[in-house]
Order: sequence, then C-alpha cells, then structure tokens
Amino acid sequence: MSTRLKMFNYIENFMLAVSSREVLLERRHYNAEKAALWDRLSLAQKFAANSLNQFGYDLAFIRNSNIGCTAILLCDGESATISSDGEIDTSPAITVRN
Repeated sequence: MSTRLKMFNYIENFMLAVSSREVLLERRHYNAEKAALWDRLSLAQKFAANSLNQFGYDLAFIRNSNIGCTAILLCDGESATISSDGEIDTSPAITVRN
C-alpha cells in the first residue's frame, strides 16, 4: 500500500471517529425541554441566543406578555433577556427565582 493511500485511509478513519464522537456528545447533551423552548424562539431570538451561548448563557424559560415573548437566559447567577425582535439586554431589570 502506498504512503499516500495509507495517509488517506488514516484521515478518513480519523474523520469517521470524530464524527461518531460528536454524535455521541450531542445525544448526551440533548434535552427535550430545552429543545421545545428553542423551537418557540423567533429566528432573531435564535441568532441572539446562539451568540450568548458562546459566553456560557443557557436558555432558561420564555416569558409571554402583551408586547411579545421574551427569552430569559442564565449564566452563573446572571440573567440576560432577548426581546422578540432579537435585542439582547445583559442587565435586565428582572428578578429570577430559583
């Protein structure tokens, strides 16, 4: 077997292993309740929530009101809100109960 073919096989096997590991990790972190919340977000809220996820925020719940739905995200005791049009507020005037 040529060196080039061996290298190709090695890379192909490595990529399959990485892909399988990602599927396992994704399944391990799947939460049906979080997925249902995520499905209720507007597209603008999904983009904003994704950017906050990079800083450790997790979607906690969605508050519905007469002005629209507001997504509430939490990170280490701190809260952030995302309005229905995707506007992020990292210092909201809300109190989140435990």
